[in-house]
Amino acid sequence: MSAKILPKKMAKGVDFCAIGNFYYIVRSDLSCYMRSTDLNRGKDIVVFSLHPSCRNGDHYLAHKNDVFFIIKGNNCRRVKNMNSDEDAIVFPLHPNCRGGDFYLSAWDSFYIIFLSRGVYRKTKNLIKDKDGVEYTLHPKCSNGLYYFGSDDCYYFVKPHDEWGMQYLRSTNFHGNPRPKTFSFHPSVINFLPGGVGVTKGPACGEWVCIKTISNRSRTPIQWQKKVTKKTGYEKEKMSTIAHNWRVTATVAAETSALTKLICQGQFSLTTEYGGYSVITDREKWSEATEIEETINVTLQPQQRIYIWAYQLCLGSEPVLYCRDMRILDNPDPPTDIPLPPSRNKRLTKKLLADEAVAE
Repeated sequence: MSAKILPKKMAKGVDFCAIGNFYYIVRSDLSCYMRSTDLNRGKDIVVFSLHPSCRNGDHYLAHKNDVFFIIKGNNCRRVKNMNSDEDAIVFPLHPNCRGGDFYLSAWDSFYIIFLSRGVYRKTKNLIKDKDGVEYTLHPKCSNGLYYFGSDDCYYFVKPHDEWGMQYLRSTNFHGNPRPKTFSFHPSVINFLPGGVGVTKGPACGEWVCIKTISNRSRTPIQWQKKVTKKTGYEKEKMSTIAHNWRVTATVAAETSALTKLICQGQFSLTTEYGGYSVITDREKWSEATEIEETINVTLQPQQRIYIWAYQLCLGSEPVLYCRDMRILDNPDPPTDIPLPPSRNKRLTKKLLADEAVAE
């Protein structure tokens, strides 16, 4: 099964918005956001830190005059800059503007999509619901993973299909949309939750036999030697996911630490989104190195033992060499996963159960 990115309903604090010549992807879970002038070509990518007061929003949208709106519950925070929280103002949303699945801005207006009702609301003001009116959402525009707007058009991210990850641009959500299709640049995909599973390949875990020891004699022997194994993170190899990102000095973590957080998040996702449903933050995330461990075992006559080490991969590439090691007397690898399960696995089960009840 091909990997895919998380939809907005499963990725709190993650959103798209756009204004003027810039497109933004907010990753509140990573405390930063990306800005680009072209999501299709991956041009002029810069990663900024997200001010603490601008984190954990339910929705993010950009509006005319280069202002950003961060919606959290029934309230909204308006700022000039998400990096500095400049000129922040907090106000309550009008009752008609609450509870939307997606929020965006275009043509000097705000748009709120209510998927369960199959409508979207257009308004000039989120506080007063000025000139508020509702339209039927066209079926072609009803299955987006994310929605965002720019000065004179709408965008929505399509569910994955045989052509991979794409987004559509349209000037109409209720008539005949006639959308134009674009693909995302891999450098942009890598920044999205689940993205490195799309570009690098789904995550997997495997036991690798690092040493085989045999006693071909007729008497027991004591075997005590040092075994070399790898532990740590392939930092240099994974830095390629950010090769054309410019990370500003205000970002709390260096690029290498940011890619580590992205990989940690990828492994925690479910298999549907290219993950492995495990928590890896207790593993060694410094540069991968070889270490020696002393093994002391007694081998019976004609006995053979196998020493196994555990590693996590993205696609076919090993990314994280874990601490766990096993010594077995048969050539079959262990069947257990020596890492704790992630919260994402439990959350996905809950969402699926909720959807089944709703149906």
